[in-house]
Amino acid sequence: MTQPSVGQIITLLEMSESTVGGLMEPIRDASDDILGKIDIVLTDVDDTLTRDGRLAGETLTVLDRLQRSGVRVIPATAASAGWASLMIHMWPVDGVVAENGGLYFHRAANGMVQCSYGHEGPETAGSLLDLESGLRRRFPSLEAADDRAYRETCLAFRRPAEPELAAQILDHLAGIGGGGTVNSLWLLAWLGSRDKLAMARRMLAEVFGLDIALVRDRILYVGDSENDEPMFRFFPFSVGVSTVVGHPLIDWPRWVTEGAGGDGFVEVADRLIAARSTARR
Repeated sequence: MTQPSVGQIITLLEMSESTVGGLMEPIRDASDDILGKIDIVLTDVDDTLTRDGRLAGETLTVLDRLQRSGVRVIPATAASAGWASLMIHMWPVDGVVAENGGLYFHRAANGMVQCSYGHEGPETAGSLLDLESGLRRRFPSLEAADDRAYRETCLAFRRPAEPELAAQILDHLAGIGGGGTVNSLWLLAWLGSRDKLAMARRMLAEVFGLDIALVRDRILYVGDSENDEPMFRFFPFSVGVSTVVGHPLIDWPRWVTEGAGGDGFVEVADRLIAARSTARR
């Protein structure tokens, strides 16, 4: 997605709330009192940590800086189980929610990586093939996502260029008892119901013994697109990287960055680390 200029962001922020969530404020203006209490960061990955499909070294470094400052970092992403396995094994993170809530990874006390599924699992592969066949017959223009082979609980297709087509596909999925969503890159489809928030709630309870409803003032969520809306809606403290203004959201984050993708995330992390340092003085 094309990065809006700072001028465009300012213009959009001055428009009505119904247009682009007029309550969004620049992250640079966020209160130290609020940010100083944050000790968990949940973050989207595609076009939030990455930019143009790549993870910059500076972004990877700032994930490590967050951990070293005492912040738990948990990507919550539409990315495949395969990519999420790499993240939990290789990145400085405390867990990963993947496939838009289909499963999560965490590192156990003995250092071993463990995976927990929602009500779906890899045993549903045959059912997913049936779902894919039906979607391709009904919507022949669908193109499989690059990471299709590494998914265990959902399907992923390139996001249709026509919003009307994406809406038709999502309506169809709901009509057959399935579900789906779009992010900045993909259209996802699955069996049953899920979202990032439900699996994040379960992960925090099962792995860290935390009730998400009781600690949400300690959590900051960072995202960029439609599949982040349940998080934007639930968490009082959330940030959209700059490209969020290009998505037709109903529920908007509280703050917005100047930079796109990983550049924006680095802004958020720097601001958070500084606020936590001030709070400890």
